[in-house]
Amino acid sequence: MQYWLLLAVAIVLEVAGTTSMKLSEGFTRVLPSVTLFVCYGISFVAFTYSLKKIEIAVAYAVWSGVGTALIAIIGFIYFREPVTVLKLVSIALIIVGVVGLNLGAVES
Repeated sequence: MQYWLLLAVAIVLEVAGTTSMKLSEGFTRVLPSVTLFVCYGISFVAFTYSLKKIEIAVAYAVWSGVGTALIAIIGFIYFREPVTVLKLVSIALIIVGVVGLNLGAVES
């Protein structure tokens, strides 16, 4: 269970880092630029520790898939990016893929 918690922390920090990337405006704003590197650094550490017990295919799919879906939602809501049917279907397919990999995982 603690490894899944570490993976969740890695996801939250990756999303925070990606959001900071947008807010940094091409590294022209100092605080979001520094936040971006700190969040990604800690995210990779947490992700690496999560791999001690979670299969890499599953962990990476969850990390990248959930992160991608959350970033898309943040883009829609916070950055007012356009929402299209294709984007929503694509996010749903990412979620289906992550669930499929989890169902096929072997618990260790």
